[in-house]
Amino acid sequence: MTFPPPPITQFVLKVHSRCDLACDHCYVYEHADTGWRSRPRVVGDAVLARVAERIGEHAAAHGLTAVGVVLHGGEPLLAGPEVFRRAAGLLRAALPEVCELDLRVHTNGVRLDAAYCELFDELGIRVGISLDGDRAANDRHRRFANGRSSHPQVLRAVGLLREPRFRHLYGGLLCTVDVVNDPVAVYRALAELEPPAVDFLLPHATWEHPPERPPGAGATPYADWLLAVHERWEADGRPFAVRTFDSVHRTLSGLPGLSEALGLEPVDLVVLETDGTYEQADSLKTAYDGAPGTGMDVFRHSLDEVAGHPGMAARQSGLDGLSSECRACPVVRSCGGGLYAHRYREGSFDRPSVYCADLRALIDGLAARAGAVRRPAAPAVDLAGPGLTDEQLDELSLGLGGPETVRALARSQLALTRTMLAAVHGSSGLARSEAWELLAELDAVEPAAVDAVFAHPYVRAWAARRLSGDPGAGLGTLAELAAAAAVRAGRGDSVVVPVRDGVLHLPTLGRLLLGGGVREALVTGGRDGWTARMDDGAVAGSGDPRWQSIRRVGRGIALEDLDPQRAVHRWPVEERLAAAEYLRWDGDLGAAADLLDRDLPEYAAGLWAGLSTVTPLQRRSDGRDVSSAARQAFGAVAIARPGSAETLALLLVHEFQHVKLGAVLDREELYDRGDTRVFEAFGLTPRPIGSLFQAVYAHLAVTAFWGTRAHGGTGAARSKFTYWRALTDEAVDLLADSGALTPLGKRFADGARASVDPWLRTAVG
Repeated sequence: MTFPPPPITQFVLKVHSRCDLACDHCYVYEHADTGWRSRPRVVGDAVLARVAERIGEHAAAHGLTAVGVVLHGGEPLLAGPEVFRRAAGLLRAALPEVCELDLRVHTNGVRLDAAYCELFDELGIRVGISLDGDRAANDRHRRFANGRSSHPQVLRAVGLLREPRFRHLYGGLLCTVDVVNDPVAVYRALAELEPPAVDFLLPHATWEHPPERPPGAGATPYADWLLAVHERWEADGRPFAVRTFDSVHRTLSGLPGLSEALGLEPVDLVVLETDGTYEQADSLKTAYDGAPGTGMDVFRHSLDEVAGHPGMAARQSGLDGLSSECRACPVVRSCGGGLYAHRYREGSFDRPSVYCADLRALIDGLAARAGAVRRPAAPAVDLAGPGLTDEQLDELSLGLGGPETVRALARSQLALTRTMLAAVHGSSGLARSEAWELLAELDAVEPAAVDAVFAHPYVRAWAARRLSGDPGAGLGTLAELAAAAAVRAGRGDSVVVPVRDGVLHLPTLGRLLLGGGVREALVTGGRDGWTARMDDGAVAGSGDPRWQSIRRVGRGIALEDLDPQRAVHRWPVEERLAAAEYLRWDGDLGAAADLLDRDLPEYAAGLWAGLSTVTPLQRRSDGRDVSSAARQAFGAVAIARPGSAETLALLLVHEFQHVKLGAVLDREELYDRGDTRVFEAFGLTPRPIGSLFQAVYAHLAVTAFWGTRAHGGTGAARSKFTYWRALTDEAVDLLADSGALTPLGKRFADGARASVDPWLRTAVG
């Protein structure tokens, strides 16, 4: 069977094709490809508009929930501020509302100033900087054309990103390895700049143009260099993410890698040049002139056509695309054959990497270090968790789900969260994790305390981000979870917790505002509350006036406006609510709960059994109501407080339908996930089968809500019931006739039909 190529989610958009440095290891200007000579210096408005349109249509067609775009060059800052403003605006306008845009710029830093940082803050663009270490290391390659050093300008740029007002823009540093440089000196120079992440890249090379191997450096100088960095990084407690090391640790644990240079995951990246041509990965420029070309452009070809290009397919074929020597290698699932371009020789990529020996030594070295220090993880947990009975599946198929059914979903989700947390720990490679050991101990003696923390919706959201390689998902959250469990257990256990931006956070409990200067605190949970001893000697306790507790509203639901992991919804979240706004939430949610209990009890009972958290969202400037449910945050919905309790009730029940169905989909297959067709329903933009299923399921509750309001209600309620039942009726037919449903999916479609048919027979007048 032939499967369609996977959708493309990562894009490199070239906004300028020239550079103000003359780095002698640059793959764009110093290697085999010369395509840059004939391209426009600056990307034009027509190209930008068409690029955005192509990415938007691709995201809509495949139901993508996130895409990443890196604005690149040459040196992208040469393009000027207005190009960035146009690019950001066009891209965001073209993407479906459900699709997040991760927008970044990668620069040599020479031209980065406060004005650019303010612009990137406004546009939500994170910044990555190329830097090869201290001045001596950096100046070996990264110089101006006249030989002048670029190091002072780059340090000034990084200094700007380290300022508190711009720190959130600091995406990390990219360092090209040069084995002539002292690895520990390079590491220390980078670590002093407090990056959130560092990416160490092997210099691009092929079998025809092999990498530099200095005399006397041994058989694997690049592995030796990286292992020396790893040793120092481990000794310092892994102060920042390193994609190379994290990728190897993940693949050794059976998880996907984080880089196209390691692991067997398909590569879903496309480069868009300043003239609108599509190219494959830039690294191919080192192989031969024209190697990255596809012969396609944004004006004549879709991204689906690009995804089907033979060169793209070759980079997405996993183990089958490797040489016989690679397939027989015991570390192939970690190495993945190395970067595709590094395999090139005499017109073919069917060879091991030119860095083969170094990659083998690096992976074996990291595996040996991890094996020597890794402690056993917690007992394995069944990923699927407790099962659902036929009766419970029947309930859910109707769009309903009583308290016991929803509690069964919650137990399944808790099992999944536990499995993901074990994977986080297993892939961390830590020599010793006091936080994990404390969690394991508490789980044996005070399991309810651990469950109360692990069931918090944003714990799984953090674990998912961590496992996906998000450099912002630091391991410090594990210590916060252990501290929160220790406080709940009250046995007197202690754990060191990081203080981030002056805040000590305890998930499910609250936060302590400490201000600057404090880096960590020893948190102890006792019978009479908790204490925190800071590294500056100060001590705080449960009654400290700087402590902000999680507040509850309505039926004991947490109003979560503190957790730093809560920003996983498609709309911006509110910060800590003022007391008056909290009281409005409390009153409105109580009134909404009463309304649902009275008018929609068949939905309300399950809602109160599973809804643990409401996260306030910021209101839209145009006054439209907004709400969200995140797939990785079972039990939470996010809402901008609307103008009436009736609307709040509707938004609650609508979003919780997405929560329920997401939990079902985590354990059951309801449709063919490889089906790439799109369907138009509910007056929305065409969307794939999964989005159609979610829309049908959510609107069963919406129609039921207006159906109960229509009887004896206002003309507006009757009109809305008539409107939604017609659209839901059409959408259920579309779903049932799609040909994409599994047997269980057909059962759900039949259940939806059983819910809709009585509404069609209801007289409204």
